[in-house]
Amino acid sequence: MESLINTIKNTMDENKKLPFTVYSSVKEQRILNVSIVKPLLIVVLSGTKILGVDNEIICQTGDFVFLSDSPSINLRNIPKNEEYFALLIDFDYQDINGFNIHTSHVKPYCLGSTTPVLYQCLQQFVESAMWAPESLWGLRKKELLELLCFMGHTEILSMFSNPKVSYKLHDIFSAQPEQEITLDVICDQLAMSESTLRRKLKAEGTSIQEIKDQTRLGLGLHLLQTTSNSIALIAEKCGYQSQSRFTERFKNRFGLTPSELRKTRMTD
Repeated sequence: MESLINTIKNTMDENKKLPFTVYSSVKEQRILNVSIVKPLLIVVLSGTKILGVDNEIICQTGDFVFLSDSPSINLRNIPKNEEYFALLIDFDYQDINGFNIHTSHVKPYCLGSTTPVLYQCLQQFVESAMWAPESLWGLRKKELLELLCFMGHTEILSMFSNPKVSYKLHDIFSAQPEQEITLDVICDQLAMSESTLRRKLKAEGTSIQEIKDQTRLGLGLHLLQTTSNSIALIAEKCGYQSQSRFTERFKNRFGLTPSELRKTRMTD
């Protein structure tokens, strides 16, 4: 694990786009209502991750959890010794092209142990980020999925249902989080009328405003966890005109302020 952690730390660059994310902390983090937009693999390399309203999912050092999409999940990141350290890799729906998908019994999550073979595959995945073009990232992700299935975790394939309209809308807001995108532009990009869009989102239990808030605040959470940017700059990047407004919305959703979250990543 130490080898993989060191490789990740040597690869990380907050100014470079990477096919993975790292969340770390030196103090316990309690975050509410975190959205999982796409199927997500979390490998805990140090510490403990606890998820769910009733703390029903416990992922210890050396374990992984594969999550399906979810509009809201509570989590705790608990350091062990010096830090909590986890590798996160999200998957797009094209990453499962060629797989035999069964969606009749969708499972919300899959827990497993990170075997030596999986560690080696993850090590190669991280190392390839230093040289592989973005066009190859999907192939490396597909290798991970194939290995997980070979290890017996075929239930992860049930987590890749047909992309919802809300996913596509999330991608539109993610591309320009700081911009106000008009409804006409959204409908044009989705090639559907306003009434059809609202009807489909209602069927999915969400709305345009909910997805916009989810996208912007999710980006804020990500930037607070992965960069040293000031909170004021993060607020601006997320489309909020004032830091105070961003702080208010952030706390209402996640249960703590941006400053409180940032302090969990800092030593006293």
